[in-house]
Amino acid sequence: MQLELAESDLKSVLNRLKRAQGQIAGVARMIEEGRDCEDVVTQLAAAARALDRAGFAIIATGLQQCLTDDPQDGENPTTPESREEMRARLEKLFLSLA
Repeated sequence: MQLELAESDLKSVLNRLKRAQGQIAGVARMIEEGRDCEDVVTQLAAAARALDRAGFAIIATGLQQCLTDDPQDGENPTTPESREEMRARLEKLFLSLA
């Protein structure tokens, strides 16, 4: 299954990832400058939240596509096996962010 994000979803996810990238760069600078531990941890937590939100948005889009897309590559999503396999894969992805 290939993930295809709508233009608005793509922009939102990319913005979150760029924000996290900037925050992580900021954390590295703060550590190099010997900044206060509390400030570093606060900035690191913000970066982690931005990454989590991007990941959840991607998984939510994947879930939506799995539930609405037509069968591809000979798969029949109406069979219990394929639904169960897809559910297990999406659950694994979701839990990887938890």
